[in-house]
Amino acid sequence: MRTTGLLLLLMLCGLHQPKGGKVVQFDISSVVNARPVTTISNGKLTNWKGGIDGGGSGDGYLTKSAAAFNGDSVEHALPDEPLIAANNAHPEIQLHYANGDNLNGQAFAMRGEASITFSVPKGKYSTLYFAMTSAEGRSPIKFDLTYAGGDHLTEVLLPDYYQDIPADDPNLCYLIHDLAKWGPANKMTERSHHNIDLVKVQADPKQTLLKIKISKGQQGYLVFWAAAGKLR
Repeated sequence: MRTTGLLLLLMLCGLHQPKGGKVVQFDISSVVNARPVTTISNGKLTNWKGGIDGGGSGDGYLTKSAAAFNGDSVEHALPDEPLIAANNAHPEIQLHYANGDNLNGQAFAMRGEASITFSVPKGKYSTLYFAMTSAEGRSPIKFDLTYAGGDHLTEVLLPDYYQDIPADDPNLCYLIHDLAKWGPANKMTERSHHNIDLVKVQADPKQTLLKIKISKGQQGYLVFWAAAGKLR
């Protein structure tokens, strides 16, 4: 049975640390197709490819070590540690970039209408977390959750990654806030104000989740960074 709900996610996650079961980091390595983060390995930068805006060709992020090597301020660069610590708005979330890795994909970029499907460790989850950025405006997103007993569809309108997020929405928060961005030659184009957002989707804790399909409509340019789920 398929159920559809509409969530217009324009504000920040609630201020309570997620409670309950273990948080499982999902493996999305089978679907990544972009490297939106410039990293450093053996004293050499590996430039971002498939960036965060401009349809993938406009700008990317740098790690703090890459920014320092580049002669830039590190204040608004990504942390070198890609496991983003839990805080009062979200659990820890594992991103997929790493200094020392100059080869593997880091995220999945979606231009126009696009979708991906990936399996998850079978389990009964209460909440799912999706790290994402939408550039060139908002991105309409559908999360199709496949359970052993059927599907459930949730629709989300993700705001542009430059947009400030108010502090009272339980379904959207910053994962990393106030980032700079760099152009194709790793020249800083804006010093701050960009984000990686985190979407929270309620799952059915009574059913075993098998896989997730994420679909994007025509509007916006979306980068999907990571996903995790909190077990019941």
